[in-house]
Amino acid sequence: MKIVMLGAPGAGKGTQAQMMAEKFGLPHISTGDIFRANIKNGTELGKKAKAFMDAGQLVPDELTVELLLDRVKADDCAKGYILDGFPRTIPQAEVLTDTLAKTGEQIDYAINVDVPDSNIVDRMSGRRSCPKCGASYHITFIPPKKEGICDNCGSELIQRDDDKPETVQNRLAVYHEQTQPLIDFYANKGVLRTVDGTKDMKEVFDAISAILEG
Repeated sequence: MKIVMLGAPGAGKGTQAQMMAEKFGLPHISTGDIFRANIKNGTELGKKAKAFMDAGQLVPDELTVELLLDRVKADDCAKGYILDGFPRTIPQAEVLTDTLAKTGEQIDYAINVDVPDSNIVDRMSGRRSCPKCGASYHITFIPPKKEGICDNCGSELIQRDDDKPETVQNRLAVYHEQTQPLIDFYANKGVLRTVDGTKDMKEVFDAISAILEG
């Protein structure tokens, strides 16, 4: 079962992908995780990726495709995988489709977690993280016990550059221009399924599970 997660940044597709990975025993492959690991380790790729991410832009195809294609050849992907954050553009989707077709494979489902832009700006601009221990918070949904302070280690919480409202708006504009066409791409292949991402997290997960188990 090979699944692609679609949806605007902040739609909650990463959380859903993690829950799906746990339930269905598939690896959750996030380009964001791969990029962050490279950024943390100070690799050349990480430095290049960080410059684009900090500006709210997408990391270019050539930086992304090679990493992903190498990752899905790993042994843990033999029974399938969940791709989160890839493909982001039609050229990436075409490369993925062509690569899979060479071994008689294809994407089975493209799950679109649909959330309006206004909801996303509120969600993302409220996110806070701890620079020391990595804990995540939200000023509305998961507030720390003491405002601005990490519950775990007492460090001062920060707002990541890519969660600032102006950057979120920029990321959404880029998403609508470059990534939203993927919805039509996978619809034309007959594998697109859309769920209402404004609902409770469990309701969204139940809807996705029903699709995959159906």
